[in-house]
Amino acid sequence: MLNIHKIKQEICEIGDRLYKKGFAAANDGNITYRVSEKEVVCTPTMISKGFMKPDDLCVVDMEGNQLSGKRKRTSEVMLHLAIMKERPEIKSVVHCHPPHATAFGVAHEPVPQCVLPEVEIFLGDVPITKYAIPGGQEFADTILPFVKKSNVIILANHGTVSFGETVERAYWWTEVLDAYCRILMLSKGLGRVNYFTEPEAKGLLDLKTQWGMQDPRTEIKNCDICANDVFRDSWKATGVAQTAFVPPTFKNNGSAAPAAGIADQEALIRAITDRVLAELSKRK
Repeated sequence: MLNIHKIKQEICEIGDRLYKKGFAAANDGNITYRVSEKEVVCTPTMISKGFMKPDDLCVVDMEGNQLSGKRKRTSEVMLHLAIMKERPEIKSVVHCHPPHATAFGVAHEPVPQCVLPEVEIFLGDVPITKYAIPGGQEFADTILPFVKKSNVIILANHGTVSFGETVERAYWWTEVLDAYCRILMLSKGLGRVNYFTEPEAKGLLDLKTQWGMQDPRTEIKNCDICANDVFRDSWKATGVAQTAFVPPTFKNNGSAAPAAGIADQEALIRAITDRVLAELSKRK
């Protein structure tokens, strides 16, 4: 029999981790766990996730109606329920604002692949939704094109949402993603991001398949696995464009060629810098 009090304790523990990691400032973020076919435990609104107690949590049905709890349920629970409806095996959903991953969502910058083995194995392609005002059904629907293809999603101009069979597993994907995004920023600051060769990338996908883990890229014919083909169409509708972290093209010998678009990006940066300096000079 499911121990609901223990589930509430686990939610509070993960909330504490989110707060201490800087993933949920003030009362940011929300966590849910599906305890039955029709009932979901969720965090309340207007409470710091680092200071919750089991008695603070509430219970809603699969339509978002509050069934119990002394505090009002989170306004963004519809996002969690949409994920659970699309994937009944999912038990827990974690939404928060990890700074580095959220920065990619604010910049509308696709998260590149073919950089770290752990990310290729455990995350794969990370989609970015189009923006919608948080809290309503329209906001919840933004994740529907991606839920069956990923366990972590970046919400444009908002944060991230990740999901799994336990509260801790749902949280893990967010922690892995934010660490990866931070590594990408540091690497870019040092000079460049070096990508796997095509054989190296395919070798990781083969290993992933051997371990019984699915990846949408293995199901697509003629897919450039390092070019994020899986979600490229969605990026066009979202307004997401590849800029700073353009994946490489591959030469016949399998070595990575310099990423296209870097020169254009540098020219754009110079133009913006010149414009800013010109405006500043007018104020003197």
